[in-house]
Amino acid sequence: MAGLCTILLLEDEPIILMDLEFAAEDHGCAAVCASSCGAALERLAAVAQIDVAVLDVSLAGQETCLPVAEELERRGIPFLLHSGDLDRHDETIRRLDADLISKPASADTVIEAAIARCERCDGGRARGKS
Repeated sequence: MAGLCTILLLEDEPIILMDLEFAAEDHGCAAVCASSCGAALERLAAVAQIDVAVLDVSLAGQETCLPVAEELERRGIPFLLHSGDLDRHDETIRRLDADLISKPASADTVIEAAIARCERCDGGRARGKS
């Protein structure tokens, strides 16, 4: 599995999470899935190598992805935001200063954008992004 891109997916909608997971696998990437910040932080602690992340901004229970985004920034892991709640979380989105893909977007579009952010991912090199 050398060179395989590992993508952390933080999404609280099960169908969207499943679509992203399948799209990541279709692109030759490993998906590490979480539906809450707590779960995402646990995955970050447990998985040896996360190359890039896709974060839903607005999660269940009025939670936002901010704690996970801050941990990713601390670790130097690139991420992008995937949100359909742009008005309510506009300040959070601006504060994070990350690429944003508005929902609805195809899972392939989201995963391709994540791969493009990752220098180590094989897909990024294939597209000249290394």
